[in-house]
This record gives sequence, structure tokens and C-alpha cells, in this order.
Amino acid sequence: MGVMGKLQMKPLLLGIILVSVACVSLIALILTLAQHQTVDLSYPTQYGIVFDAGSTHTSLFLYQWSGNQENNTGVVSQKLTCDVKGDGISSYVKNPSDAGQCLKECLDVALAAVPESQQKLTPVYLGATAGMRLLNLQNQTQADMILAEVTKTIQSYPFDFQGAKIISGNEEGAYGWITINYLLEGFIKYTFEGKWIHPKAGRILGALDLGGASTQISFTPIDPVKEPASALDLQLYGYRYQLYTHSYLCYGKDQVLKRIQAYIQTSNPNNTVNHPCYHSGYNLTIALADIYNSPCVDKPMTYDPTKKVIFIGTGNSQQCLSLMETLVNLSKCALYPDCGFNNIYQPPVSGEFYAFSAYFYTFDFLGLAPKTPLPQVLSTISSFCNKTWSTLQSQYQNVPEKYLRDYCSSAQYIMTILLKGYKFNATWDNIYFVKQVANNDIGWTLGYMLNLTNMIPTERPLAVTGVHHSQWAAGVFFIAFALFLSLLIIIFFCVWNPDAQAHAV
Repeated sequence: MGVMGKLQMKPLLLGIILVSVACVSLIALILTLAQHQTVDLSYPTQYGIVFDAGSTHTSLFLYQWSGNQENNTGVVSQKLTCDVKGDGISSYVKNPSDAGQCLKECLDVALAAVPESQQKLTPVYLGATAGMRLLNLQNQTQADMILAEVTKTIQSYPFDFQGAKIISGNEEGAYGWITINYLLEGFIKYTFEGKWIHPKAGRILGALDLGGASTQISFTPIDPVKEPASALDLQLYGYRYQLYTHSYLCYGKDQVLKRIQAYIQTSNPNNTVNHPCYHSGYNLTIALADIYNSPCVDKPMTYDPTKKVIFIGTGNSQQCLSLMETLVNLSKCALYPDCGFNNIYQPPVSGEFYAFSAYFYTFDFLGLAPKTPLPQVLSTISSFCNKTWSTLQSQYQNVPEKYLRDYCSSAQYIMTILLKGYKFNATWDNIYFVKQVANNDIGWTLGYMLNLTNMIPTERPLAVTGVHHSQWAAGVFFIAFALFLSLLIIIFFCVWNPDAQAHAV
């Protein structure tokens, strides 16, 4: 082949190379699209249910969070709450099956709120607090029967039942502390850049919980906790916290008021006795069996359960306060700085505190929530306690008698444990009386759920076969462009190239 022939072959060779490159690119694109068979979608919403089986009532809380967790802890929010009708489950000792049946209405509410596809994946927990702790002390068999009936009812629903248990007082206090600090973004915070970060100077608050049968205090002290039984090490969102927490069983509001009745009755065993915490003009007739039916109450050596006693209200604020101070037993801690009340170790309180449950309901009724200067609090309580029963009935016509008569007693008890017990005298302004934060109820259940998300594996996002529409559009465009370019090259060299045509002739 001559030199001219070689020169004529170069354009044709170049065209073949270009067409080959276009074909190889086309094949590579097809293989790439074929390999990309799955598409990551958003993380699925997960759900969790917690029953708070308290001493006086039971509530259901439904929580939700993204399957994507932050440092092994889910970002949880409250979706709904449902109050179970009736008293706490510990009251069903005579008919344990009713303890389970009463939960059904709220379980139906939760069932309607959780998507059917997620119901079998939704864990359900029931935590029983001080009411069941007391029943367990009295009669463990009865407590076990109630928990068995509760279990049977919840297991009849298409949820992932994880168990019903009596939680300890320290657990209850710690979970309440977690709830507060989570809602206030003390552990984790969402930034404007769309990232979750740990605040370098997070505002960590203490928790004060007052229930019907127990009361809890939980906070992070300045110095390390000296007694291991009161120390709790927690790890949340990749950070560790040492917590002081203590639960005073039998020092919940309802049990204290029952113990006050017993103290007054045994001090003056007549059929009619004065009660300084009841308002003047108010009388209460009650059988001794209803006073001494709790393990929290010291029973006389002998007494007639059917005997009735009449409490005559005298409406004496100062005497009521003195009665509370006697009951709380402050004398044993008077000489020790690291002591709360009833001879219980407690480091000095530090930082701000949120007080909830009966703390909030009592102070909210008296118009003292969320925060009121101490002198005004003391004067408001004293003025309220000294009012006559007829005056209160005219002012609060829609408040049930059983609540109205006890607000004075509750308020004086609260002031006793906060000022004389926990020693908030100099730091009263650090206490906030609250019910909710960011539309979430404050209590132990959210903290319980947050802790349990550490044990729930992070779910991978759902995947489907195929690719996004935008990827297909780009691929189709590239294929069409490659074919079009190849066609142009072929036409150019086979039709419009005069040298190729001459060579062919």
C-alpha cells in the first residue's frame, strides 16, 4: 500500500476509534445503571409505647422517632397520651382481671395511631411505680397476679410486648431527670445547619417528682456522689453523667396525708379529733380500716377497723406546718450537711430544678407556678390554709371536695421537704414548677423510652429495586447522545468524505 493509501485510511481509522469509544462508554453506562439496583429512602418512623402505672392512675404514652439514631440514642418525641380510666392497677387486688381490662381503651387509641406496617415492630412496656411497690411488700402474690393480667391484655394486641415490671424508685427518679434534660436540649441540640450536636455548655437541670406514694430527687452534684447506692452512671448521646438520685417510699403526697391522719388519731384516740390542715367548717368521717390499710402507716397494737373517727377542721396554717415537720423527721439530718431528711444521704443541691407531678398541680392551683418568690409563696399558702371551708366552696365551686380539702396539706408538705428537707432555702429561685416542656409531659416515661432506644438496633433505610427518575433521565439522554454522535460519524465518513468515496471507486 502506497503513502497516499495510508493517508486516506487515517480518517477512516479515526472514525472507527471514535465509534468504538462511544460504544464502550455506552456499555459502561448500562453496566453502571444495572449495578445500581437499590435506592436509599428516608429512615422509617419507629414507635414505642410506655404505660405509667402509678399509685393513683395509669397513663399510656406513645412515642415516635426516626430509625436513624444519634450516638446510639434515638431522638424521641411524644405523639399522644391517653389516661386510663379508674385508679392505679394496685387497687385491683380483689379483681386482678380488671387491671388488664382497663387498659384496652387506651391500647385501642394507640393501635389506631400506629401504622399497621409498624405495629408488630412497636415495643410496649409497662412500668409500675410506688403503688405496686407497696403492694409487692404487702402481698407479692397479689402483685404478681395483677402484672400477669396486665401482660395477658397487652399481649392480645399486635404490638411487640416487652414486659411489665415494677421499676425501682431510683430508676423512676433517673428517668424523670433524663426526660427534663432531653426536652430542654441539654444532651443534644439541633442546629440551623441541620445537624445534631452536643451543647458544650449544656443546661443540665435537676428533677423533683412528687407522686402519690413516693417522691424522688435527682441531680448532678458538684462533687462526686459518696454513697454508691445513690449514684447512677448514665451514658447518653456519647457522654457520661454521674447522677445523685433517691426515692423516698411512703413520702408521696397521698401516703403522707394518710400518715398525718394516723398520727392525729393515735395522738388523741377519741371519736372526734381536730385536724389543723383541714379548713375550719370542714368535717371528715372515716373508718380506721381506711387509715391503717397501707404498709406506710404505723398501725396501733390493737384497734377496731370498723371504728369511725371524725376529723374536725381547724384551719390553722402554722400548726399544719409543724405537723408536717414532725412527720418528715428532720432531726436526724440537722447536724449533717450531706443529709436530706429521714437520715438519708444527700449532697448539697446545685443548679436549677424542675418540679413536676403533684408539685406542679398543687402550685398551679394556688397560682404559684411556674415560679414565685419565696415570701409570696409562704404568704399565699398561709392565707389559703386559714380560709374557711364555706369560703373555699364559694370560690372553687367546680373543684371536687377530695382535691379541695387537701391542697393546704399538700402545700405545707411540699414546703417542708423543699425547704427543710432538700434545703432549697438559699436557692428557692432555682425551682420551676412545670407540667410540660415542648408539648411533652414531664415524667419518667420519656426518659425510660430514651434509655431503651439504646437497646433497639438502628434500622437500615428501606430499599426498593430501580433508580430515581432523575438518574434514568440522565442515562437515557447520554445513550441517545452517544447513538446520535456515532450516527453522525458514520454518515460523515461514508457519505460526505470525498477521499473515502474516491478510494472506494
